[in-house]
Amino acid sequence: MQRRTSADAMLASAVSLLALLSPAPPAFAQGTSGVPGSPAATRSIDGKQLPPPPQKFGGKIERTTEGSRPWWPARVVPPKGAPNVLLIITDDVGYGAPSTFGGVIPTPALDRIAASGLRYTNFHSTALCSPTRAALITGRNHHSAGFGVVSEQATGYPGYDSFITRDKATIGKILKENGYRTSWFGKNHNTPAFQASAVGPFDQWPIGMGFEYFYGFMGGDTNQWQPANLARNTTYIYPFLGNPSFNLTTAMADEAISYVNQVNTLTPEQPFFVYYAPGGTHAPHHATPEWIKKATELKLFDKGWNELRNQIFANQKKLGVIPENAKLTPWPKDLLKEWEQLTADERKMFLRQVDVYAAYLMYTDHEIGRVIQAIEDMGKLENTLVIYISGDNGSSAEGTLVGTPNEVAMFNGAEVPVEAQLKYFYDAWGSDRTYNHMAVPWTWAFSTPFSWTKQVASHFGGIRQGVAISWPAVIKDRGGVRHQFHHVIDVVPTILEAAGIRAPATVDGIPQSPIEGVSMAYTFDARTAAAPSRHRTQYFEMMGDHAIYHDGWIASTKVMRPPWVIAGGVGVDPTKFPWELYDLRNDWTQSEDLAGRNPRKVKELEELFWREAKKYGVMPLDATVVTRMVTPRPSITAGRNLFSWTAPLVGTPNGDAPSVLNASYAFKAEIEVPQGGAEGVLITQGGRFAGYGFYVLKGKPVFTWNLVDLERVRWEGPEALAPGRHVLEFDFKYDGLGMATLAYDSTSGIGRGGTGVLRVDGKEVATRKMEKTIPFTLQWDENLDVGSDTGTPVDDRDYQVPFAFTGKIGKITLTVDRPKLSPEDVKKLEAAQRGNRASE
Repeated sequence: MQRRTSADAMLASAVSLLALLSPAPPAFAQGTSGVPGSPAATRSIDGKQLPPPPQKFGGKIERTTEGSRPWWPARVVPPKGAPNVLLIITDDVGYGAPSTFGGVIPTPALDRIAASGLRYTNFHSTALCSPTRAALITGRNHHSAGFGVVSEQATGYPGYDSFITRDKATIGKILKENGYRTSWFGKNHNTPAFQASAVGPFDQWPIGMGFEYFYGFMGGDTNQWQPANLARNTTYIYPFLGNPSFNLTTAMADEAISYVNQVNTLTPEQPFFVYYAPGGTHAPHHATPEWIKKATELKLFDKGWNELRNQIFANQKKLGVIPENAKLTPWPKDLLKEWEQLTADERKMFLRQVDVYAAYLMYTDHEIGRVIQAIEDMGKLENTLVIYISGDNGSSAEGTLVGTPNEVAMFNGAEVPVEAQLKYFYDAWGSDRTYNHMAVPWTWAFSTPFSWTKQVASHFGGIRQGVAISWPAVIKDRGGVRHQFHHVIDVVPTILEAAGIRAPATVDGIPQSPIEGVSMAYTFDARTAAAPSRHRTQYFEMMGDHAIYHDGWIASTKVMRPPWVIAGGVGVDPTKFPWELYDLRNDWTQSEDLAGRNPRKVKELEELFWREAKKYGVMPLDATVVTRMVTPRPSITAGRNLFSWTAPLVGTPNGDAPSVLNASYAFKAEIEVPQGGAEGVLITQGGRFAGYGFYVLKGKPVFTWNLVDLERVRWEGPEALAPGRHVLEFDFKYDGLGMATLAYDSTSGIGRGGTGVLRVDGKEVATRKMEKTIPFTLQWDENLDVGSDTGTPVDDRDYQVPFAFTGKIGKITLTVDRPKLSPEDVKKLEAAQRGNRASE
């Protein structure tokens, strides 16, 4: 008897399962329709090899058309009855935030999918955004897919380099080659940040990964009012210019609805796959004024975050999305204030923050609902598999303990006091004047009933996501609840099984690595509602924090770095983190640590973790966070310190732009001023929330540093430039030792000050000392632009975008001089490092 392959075994299992479902979805089989060789002929393929081999010509060829017979290759289509697929994932939404899983924030679209299908209460992410998304679209663990962390933190190890290699074809690629129309709307945080420029390469962009149409933003988040990193396919676009009412949350829904209607009109019988990934509710929390008003009037949070947890917990028990014996994890009094401890000013500001957050979640869910309704309006919802994942990780704690009007400030270690928030940002919260994020205690409350938050892979507050799945043609247990353990890697095999499509053995001639998830389709039928979980083992790891799940137990490392402390981890050994142990069969929320009572089980699971870590490319573990963002990567600027531009060029993203942080540098602009004078942007990087700009304002040269919207340091020439040619220079000498110090200490040589000198035609016209500089990152959703500004201005008082230069640019040159450590510097740093360790 011939041994069956794993793919064959999977097919046999799938066929037997699908036979239980009514009406039955497509079986895994080849099929043809129409007259073979005719223009209308179609076929379904076996899917082992993608794309399939060329079809053999079945006609007849003579010397002339006389006696010859034409024959057309059959068009590839999915198996008969294969569903449309709408895969939705929101951002930074904790388990206890949406109404569907006990939250107080109304999410009627998510409620709708749950009511017409199933709620999944035991589904898990990776604790961070692009790692979860890499796992979601490949069906492999995030380290297997190269996304152990976000691309901006990528390091030179296979599990952390942010490349989805070609042996891991995405669900978009598989479905496309099987005849689906495939599209991606919204967040794309799975293109390496150092390959995001408009010149590619594009193999790691959505259209290079099998998605035929892409409309979305490149990177981890974006300004929803002015998304300067918005692209259509491979072209950056700026539809917000001249359109002050533009908001990407609505524009993206409009775009998806238009696309689906187009597909339905042109090819009504052909299934579509839509991957819909809005920016909500990642910071900035940019809801429209109408939604902010609605959320505020609901008065959902007036009793504070402690009472909110109690209310959510009670709701969850009523809904059955947590067991009756589940315990509410304790409030971390040593880390977070209780509501009763706050001042009146703190309560006022914190309520404003959370009302705007709620508005953003409500707004995001509403626009998702419009897309779902559009599919119903075209008569396609009955046979559409809708998978709505509420959050790519737990609620985010990246807003500091008091919240922030500017998330970019937080990632540079700057906190904005509540008094300043009230004075300068209260009324503007959520508008384009803020890049806002709420205080950590709200985040913790939205993780109810669990502990911890986004970034924490060891505890469910960071990894437990609410999920709703509907497929009216197949799932008849409407409103059912499923408690089986599952993970984001299980989505791809679920879609493939539903579509009757096998995981390919080869794609583009490249043998494929195995899909690492398991299908969830066995849970679709009411008769298997209580079936044991088929996902028995799962590791978790994020920035050193780690855990291992196996058959109802989880061993979790103790959280050693609160996620709002982003500069830590240097010199930390994550292999020495102490273990906690939880019996999830009797302890749904990780409320009782059994490690001290069951050391044998801890040892058993620890050994299992390291086996899984080796298998999936998790090593080497690294506990650092933001300091990884400034380490060198193989971008188009790597190894270069001299850059020049001879014509206007906009839209170079941060990952492909030269960095002037923690270094000395010099800009030289050779320009020509026409009669009547000139003004406009020469070169800029970043924008309203962090960046620099070199420009001519009312004829005078200006260089401005925007220090995370908290301070602006400005150099200005005293006189307007006369008509004719001029050379403008800005020369900055940095006082610190730069990024080379990171091997010894996370902060000793970065973010230091320096002196800037502005010159006109060789003459010094302005000199100023900067006491400090930006240490880690400029505004990441904006670009380096030459000749005009595509996003937001570095100083709204001086100009508004695009502020194109009205003179002529001959050449702009940037020279970067990064500090180099002398032997004496190294000795001093090593001594300081030894001293720090001795004092710990």
